[in-house]
Amino acid sequence: MITPRRIARGCGCVGILGAATAVILVVALIAWLLSAFNFDTTEPKQKAPLTVPPAAAEAPPRMDVHAPGRTSDQLFDWSQSIGEATNMSGQAVRAYANAALIAEEAWPHCNLTWNTLAGIGWVETRHGTYGGRFDYSKLDENGYPQPPIIGPQLNGDGFAKVPDTDHGQLDGDTEFDRAVGPMQFIPESWARFGRDANGDGTPNPQQIDDAALGAANLLCNSGGTPRDLATEEGWTQAIYAYNQSSDYFARVRDAAANYAMNQPAHR
Repeated sequence: MITPRRIARGCGCVGILGAATAVILVVALIAWLLSAFNFDTTEPKQKAPLTVPPAAAEAPPRMDVHAPGRTSDQLFDWSQSIGEATNMSGQAVRAYANAALIAEEAWPHCNLTWNTLAGIGWVETRHGTYGGRFDYSKLDENGYPQPPIIGPQLNGDGFAKVPDTDHGQLDGDTEFDRAVGPMQFIPESWARFGRDANGDGTPNPQQIDDAALGAANLLCNSGGTPRDLATEEGWTQAIYAYNQSSDYFARVRDAAANYAMNQPAHR
Protein backbone atom coordinates (compact mmCIF):
# COMPACT_ATOMS: atom_id res chain seq x y z
CA MET A 1 0.00 0.00 0.00
CA ILE A 2 1.31 3.45 -0.92
CA THR A 3 1.10 6.01 1.90
CA PRO A 4 0.28 9.43 0.41
CA ARG A 5 2.42 12.35 1.50
CA ARG A 6 0.80 15.39 3.06
CA ILE A 7 0.47 18.00 0.34
CA ALA A 8 -0.21 21.17 2.39
CA ARG A 9 2.18 22.29 5.11
CA GLY A 10 2.54 25.34 7.35
CA CYS A 11 -0.72 27.09 8.24
CA GLY A 12 -2.81 24.72 6.14
CA CYS A 13 -4.68 27.63 4.49
CA VAL A 14 -5.53 25.91 1.22
CA GLY A 15 -8.52 28.07 0.27
CA ILE A 16 -11.63 26.95 -1.64
CA LEU A 17 -9.78 25.82 -4.76
CA GLY A 18 -7.17 24.00 -2.70
CA ALA A 19 -9.87 22.30 -0.65
CA ALA A 20 -11.65 21.18 -3.80
CA THR A 21 -8.37 19.84 -5.18
CA ALA A 22 -7.75 17.98 -1.93
CA VAL A 23 -11.22 16.40 -2.12
CA ILE A 24 -10.56 15.30 -5.69
CA LEU A 25 -7.24 13.76 -4.67
CA VAL A 26 -8.86 11.90 -1.77
CA VAL A 27 -11.62 10.57 -4.01
CA ALA A 28 -9.05 9.49 -6.58
CA LEU A 29 -6.96 7.78 -3.92
CA ILE A 30 -9.97 5.89 -2.56
CA ALA A 31 -10.93 4.79 -6.07
CA TRP A 32 -7.36 3.59 -6.68
CA LEU A 33 -7.31 1.63 -3.43
CA LEU A 34 -10.66 -0.03 -4.15
CA SER A 35 -9.47 -0.92 -7.62
CA ALA A 36 -6.14 -2.25 -6.35
CA PHE A 37 -7.83 -4.54 -3.87
CA ASN A 38 -10.40 -5.68 -6.45
CA PHE A 39 -13.47 -4.27 -4.73
CA ASP A 40 -16.34 -3.74 -7.10
CA THR A 41 -17.82 -0.24 -6.87
CA THR A 42 -20.28 -0.64 -9.73
CA GLU A 43 -23.84 -1.45 -8.74
CA PRO A 44 -25.51 -4.17 -10.83
CA LYS A 45 -27.89 -2.77 -13.42
CA GLN A 46 -30.77 -4.94 -12.21
CA LYS A 47 -31.88 -6.04 -8.76
CA ALA A 48 -31.24 -9.74 -8.32
CA PRO A 49 -34.09 -11.92 -7.01
CA LEU A 50 -33.80 -13.52 -3.58
CA THR A 51 -35.01 -16.94 -4.70
CA VAL A 52 -33.31 -20.11 -3.44
CA PRO A 53 -31.64 -21.69 -5.22
CA PRO A 54 -30.43 -18.81 -7.39
CA ALA A 55 -31.06 -19.11 -11.11
CA ALA A 56 -28.41 -20.81 -13.20
CA ALA A 57 -25.94 -18.65 -15.09
CA GLU A 58 -25.16 -19.18 -18.77
CA ALA A 59 -24.05 -22.79 -19.14
CA PRO A 60 -20.50 -23.37 -20.37
CA PRO A 61 -20.01 -25.22 -23.65
CA ARG A 62 -19.55 -28.97 -23.56
CA MET A 63 -15.95 -30.09 -23.38
CA ASP A 64 -13.76 -33.09 -22.64
CA VAL A 65 -13.24 -33.04 -18.87
CA HIS A 66 -10.90 -36.04 -19.20
CA ALA A 67 -8.45 -34.34 -21.56
CA PRO A 68 -4.84 -34.10 -20.35
CA GLY A 69 -3.60 -30.93 -18.76
CA ARG A 70 -5.63 -28.01 -17.52
CA THR A 71 -9.10 -28.67 -18.93
CA SER A 72 -10.41 -25.25 -17.92
CA ASP A 73 -8.28 -23.78 -20.72
CA GLN A 74 -10.82 -25.17 -23.17
CA LEU A 75 -13.25 -22.53 -21.87
CA PHE A 76 -11.01 -19.55 -22.56
CA ASP A 77 -13.03 -17.94 -25.37
CA TRP A 78 -16.35 -18.51 -23.60
CA SER A 79 -15.12 -16.98 -20.34
CA GLN A 80 -13.88 -13.65 -21.67
CA SER A 81 -17.14 -11.74 -22.10
CA ILE A 82 -18.58 -13.19 -18.89
CA GLY A 83 -15.52 -12.14 -16.93
CA GLU A 84 -15.78 -8.59 -18.28
CA ALA A 85 -19.50 -8.35 -17.50
CA THR A 86 -19.19 -9.73 -13.98
CA ASN A 87 -15.94 -8.02 -12.96
CA MET A 88 -14.34 -11.42 -12.49
CA SER A 89 -11.14 -12.74 -14.02
CA GLY A 90 -11.69 -15.10 -16.92
CA GLN A 91 -9.46 -17.56 -15.11
CA ALA A 92 -11.86 -17.67 -12.15
CA VAL A 93 -14.89 -18.06 -14.44
CA ARG A 94 -13.19 -20.99 -16.16
CA ALA A 95 -12.27 -22.66 -12.87
CA TYR A 96 -15.86 -22.58 -11.60
CA ALA A 97 -17.34 -23.71 -14.91
CA ASN A 98 -14.76 -26.49 -15.25
CA ALA A 99 -15.62 -27.74 -11.75
CA ALA A 100 -19.35 -27.64 -12.52
CA LEU A 101 -18.86 -29.66 -15.71
CA ILE A 102 -16.78 -32.26 -13.87
CA ALA A 103 -19.42 -32.41 -11.12
CA GLU A 104 -22.17 -32.87 -13.71
CA GLU A 105 -20.50 -36.07 -14.87
CA ALA A 106 -19.16 -37.29 -11.53
CA TRP A 107 -22.18 -36.45 -9.38
CA PRO A 108 -25.18 -36.04 -11.71
CA HIS A 109 -27.56 -35.94 -8.75
CA CYS A 110 -26.07 -32.65 -7.58
CA ASN A 111 -27.18 -30.18 -10.28
CA LEU A 112 -24.46 -27.72 -9.29
CA THR A 113 -24.20 -24.47 -11.26
CA TRP A 114 -20.92 -22.64 -11.76
CA ASN A 115 -22.35 -19.38 -10.42
CA THR A 116 -22.98 -21.02 -7.04
CA LEU A 117 -19.26 -21.78 -6.87
CA ALA A 118 -18.57 -18.22 -8.01
CA GLY A 119 -20.78 -16.88 -5.22
CA ILE A 120 -18.70 -18.75 -2.67
CA GLY A 121 -15.44 -17.68 -4.31
CA TRP A 122 -16.51 -14.05 -4.23
CA VAL A 123 -17.47 -14.12 -0.55
CA GLU A 124 -14.38 -16.07 0.50
CA THR A 125 -11.53 -14.27 -1.31
CA ARG A 126 -12.92 -12.22 -4.20
CA HIS A 127 -11.93 -15.09 -6.48
CA GLY A 128 -8.40 -15.52 -5.20
CA THR A 129 -7.50 -11.83 -5.02
CA TYR A 130 -8.18 -10.90 -1.40
CA GLY A 131 -6.54 -12.51 1.59
CA GLY A 132 -7.40 -10.19 4.48
CA ARG A 133 -7.96 -6.59 5.52
CA PHE A 134 -5.29 -5.11 3.25
CA ASP A 135 -3.77 -8.28 1.81
CA TYR A 136 -3.94 -8.23 -1.97
CA SER A 137 -3.24 -11.28 -4.10
CA LYS A 138 -3.39 -11.94 -7.83
CA LEU A 139 -3.84 -15.21 -9.66
CA ASP A 140 -0.76 -16.08 -11.68
CA GLU A 141 -0.94 -17.69 -15.12
CA ASN A 142 -1.24 -21.14 -13.52
CA GLY A 143 -4.11 -20.22 -11.22
CA TYR A 144 -2.21 -19.76 -7.95
CA PRO A 145 -2.75 -16.61 -5.87
CA GLN A 146 0.45 -14.66 -5.35
CA PRO A 147 1.12 -14.32 -2.52
CA PRO A 148 -0.65 -17.49 -1.34
CA ILE A 149 -3.82 -16.89 0.66
CA ILE A 150 -3.66 -18.14 4.25
CA GLY A 151 -6.33 -17.18 6.76
CA PRO A 152 -5.99 -16.33 10.44
CA GLN A 153 -5.08 -18.92 13.03
CA LEU A 154 -8.17 -20.88 14.15
CA ASN A 155 -7.24 -20.70 17.81
CA GLY A 156 -10.68 -20.01 19.31
CA ASP A 157 -10.04 -16.26 19.69
CA GLY A 158 -12.91 -14.88 17.62
CA PHE A 159 -12.83 -17.97 15.40
CA ALA A 160 -13.55 -21.65 15.76
CA LYS A 161 -10.82 -23.59 17.55
CA VAL A 162 -9.27 -26.13 15.19
CA PRO A 163 -6.03 -27.77 16.36
CA ASP A 164 -3.47 -28.59 13.68
CA THR A 165 -4.41 -31.55 11.47
CA ASP A 166 -1.74 -31.45 8.75
CA HIS A 167 1.49 -30.72 10.64
CA GLY A 168 1.53 -27.34 8.93
CA GLN A 169 1.91 -28.83 5.46
CA LEU A 170 -0.76 -26.64 3.83
CA ASP A 171 -0.96 -23.64 6.12
CA GLY A 172 2.50 -23.46 7.68
CA ASP A 173 1.02 -23.66 11.20
CA THR A 174 1.83 -26.67 13.39
CA GLU A 175 -0.31 -25.49 16.32
CA PHE A 176 -3.68 -24.64 14.77
CA ASP A 177 -5.26 -25.00 11.35
CA ARG A 178 -5.85 -22.05 9.02
CA ALA A 179 -8.11 -21.74 5.99
CA VAL A 180 -6.10 -21.66 2.76
CA GLY A 181 -6.52 -20.81 -0.90
CA PRO A 182 -9.17 -19.12 -3.03
CA MET A 183 -12.03 -21.21 -1.56
CA GLN A 184 -10.65 -21.12 2.01
CA PHE A 185 -10.37 -24.80 2.89
CA ILE A 186 -9.09 -25.85 6.29
CA PRO A 187 -6.59 -28.73 5.93
CA GLU A 188 -8.94 -31.30 7.51
CA SER A 189 -11.69 -30.54 5.00
CA TRP A 190 -9.24 -30.50 2.11
CA ALA A 191 -8.05 -33.98 3.08
CA ARG A 192 -11.63 -35.21 2.61
CA PHE A 193 -12.86 -33.19 -0.33
CA GLY A 194 -9.79 -31.96 -2.22
CA ARG A 195 -9.55 -32.96 -5.88
CA ASP A 196 -7.12 -32.38 -8.75
CA ALA A 197 -8.68 -30.36 -11.57
CA ASN A 198 -5.68 -28.79 -13.32
CA GLY A 199 -4.17 -32.08 -14.45
CA ASP A 200 -0.93 -32.04 -12.48
CA GLY A 201 -1.93 -35.01 -10.33
CA THR A 202 -1.72 -33.17 -7.00
CA PRO A 203 -4.79 -31.59 -5.37
CA ASN A 204 -3.73 -28.16 -4.10
CA PRO A 205 -6.16 -25.82 -2.29
CA GLN A 206 -4.17 -22.79 -3.47
CA GLN A 207 -4.75 -23.60 -7.15
CA ILE A 208 -8.12 -22.19 -8.19
CA ASP A 209 -9.21 -25.07 -10.47
CA ASP A 210 -8.46 -27.61 -7.73
CA ALA A 211 -10.08 -25.42 -5.08
CA ALA A 212 -13.26 -24.99 -7.12
CA LEU A 213 -13.58 -28.74 -7.68
CA GLY A 214 -12.93 -29.41 -3.99
CA ALA A 215 -15.71 -26.96 -3.18
CA ALA A 216 -18.00 -28.73 -5.64
CA ASN A 217 -17.26 -32.04 -3.95
CA LEU A 218 -18.04 -30.59 -0.52
CA LEU A 219 -21.29 -28.98 -1.70
CA CYS A 220 -22.50 -32.11 -3.46
CA ASN A 221 -21.36 -34.85 -1.11
CA SER A 222 -20.83 -33.63 2.46
CA GLY A 223 -23.31 -34.86 5.01
CA GLY A 224 -23.20 -38.51 4.00
CA THR A 225 -26.12 -38.47 1.55
CA PRO A 226 -26.41 -37.20 -2.05
CA ARG A 227 -27.56 -33.60 -2.21
CA ASP A 228 -29.58 -31.95 -5.00
CA LEU A 229 -28.71 -28.26 -5.30
CA ALA A 230 -31.58 -27.67 -7.72
CA THR A 231 -33.91 -27.78 -4.70
CA GLU A 232 -34.29 -25.13 -2.01
CA GLU A 233 -33.51 -27.63 0.73
CA GLY A 234 -30.48 -29.06 -1.02
CA TRP A 235 -28.95 -25.69 -1.91
CA THR A 236 -29.53 -24.37 1.59
CA GLN A 237 -27.96 -27.44 3.19
CA ALA A 238 -24.96 -27.20 0.86
CA ILE A 239 -24.17 -23.56 1.65
CA TYR A 240 -24.58 -24.11 5.39
CA ALA A 241 -22.26 -27.10 5.10
CA TYR A 242 -19.66 -24.65 3.79
CA ASN A 243 -20.27 -22.02 6.46
CA GLN A 244 -22.94 -22.12 9.16
CA SER A 245 -23.80 -18.43 9.03
CA SER A 246 -27.05 -16.84 7.83
CA ASP A 247 -25.15 -13.73 6.72
CA TYR A 248 -22.74 -15.88 4.71
CA PHE A 249 -25.69 -17.73 3.15
CA ALA A 250 -27.32 -14.46 2.08
CA ARG A 251 -24.13 -13.06 0.58
CA VAL A 252 -23.43 -16.22 -1.43
CA ARG A 253 -27.03 -16.31 -2.64
CA ASP A 254 -26.93 -12.66 -3.71
CA ALA A 255 -23.58 -13.01 -5.49
CA ALA A 256 -24.68 -16.18 -7.31
CA ALA A 257 -27.95 -14.51 -8.34
CA ASN A 258 -26.11 -11.51 -9.77
CA TYR A 259 -23.74 -13.74 -11.69
CA ALA A 260 -26.76 -15.53 -13.13
CA MET A 261 -27.79 -12.14 -14.51
CA ASN A 262 -24.30 -11.64 -15.96
CA GLN A 263 -23.52 -8.67 -13.74
CA PRO A 264 -21.14 -8.01 -10.83
CA ALA A 265 -21.88 -9.17 -7.31
CA HIS A 266 -22.93 -6.60 -4.73
CA ARG A 267 -20.37 -5.53 -2.14
